[in-house]
Amino acid sequence: MSFDKFQFRDFVKRTLQAVGLYSEEAVDLLLKTAAKESNFGTYLKQLGKGPALGVFQIEPGTEKNIWNELLKDNPKFAKKITELTGVTGPNLSALEGDLRYQTCVARLRYYWAKGALPKVGDIQAQADYWKKHYNTVLGAGTVEEFIAAAKKYT
Repeated sequence: MSFDKFQFRDFVKRTLQAVGLYSEEAVDLLLKTAAKESNFGTYLKQLGKGPALGVFQIEPGTEKNIWNELLKDNPKFAKKITELTGVTGPNLSALEGDLRYQTCVARLRYYWAKGALPKVGDIQAQADYWKKHYNTVLGAGTVEEFIAAAKKYT
């Protein structure tokens, strides 16, 4: 089972607007990230032995770093996330089961990378950006897998 792409797009857009992290580029990249990471919402836990959780497959260590490093220096985002989700710090339950929270953390992962997000619809640039800043060179995912999942689900 996966999300309806129109409803999920609207949900991600409204969530990002609520915390001040919205752009069409961010929405498009997050939808494609979910497509690759969880087959567009099919999985809430990483397959195999990995620790990643939620539709964006965020690792608990990444979530912790976002709170301890990025949000510490950006309290306005921390406050908005807490107001929207009730989460006040790293929270494995929310990372797996709170879609608003997952969306915020995934967006912050890309926000942390700095620089402009790839243009809407530029799947190759989005795949390259995802690999460099989200999956990283150490991750098992490939640009080709990202592109295939993006085409399939979005």
